Amino acid sequence: MKTYSPKLADLEHRWYVVDAEGAVLGRLASQVAQLIRGKHKPTFSPHADGGDFVVVVNAEKVRLTGRKLEQKSYFRHTGYMGNEKFIPVARELKMHPERVIERAVFGMLPKTTLGKQVLRKKLKVYAGPEHPHQAQSPTPIDVR
Repeated sequence: MKTYSPKLADLEHRWYVVDAEGAVLGRLASQVAQLIRGKHKPTFSPHADGGDFVVVVNAEKVRLTGRKLEQKSYFRHTGYMGNEKFIPVARELKMHPERVIERAVFGMLPKTTLGKQVLRKKLKVYAGPEHPHQAQSPTPIDVR
């Protein structure tokens, strides 16, 4: 029996819209990561981009459990010695709510060129309820 490997012509990309209002950040991110990677399809292959496009709306209304709003912070380094920057998640959620969801989804993707490409190309995050992808007629998905 031969191993199945999907061809580019076999891959079909669909559009989904996810409402993040009231959804827990980690659960939302894991389901979105599965969708953009294509793990929900029977034709999944780890080396091929067979995932679907996901539009996340209402990113500013995502929910964090426990005391993560006060305790969790994001780390980045400027490249200079001693210049670590710690950004509290509450401030990041207030200033750039899209980045919170993008960072959570990126943490659940493989750290390869395909993982970065899938995140950049297939994930669209918007702070409010409006998005410019109505022409693709995305299918709504409930993640709660």
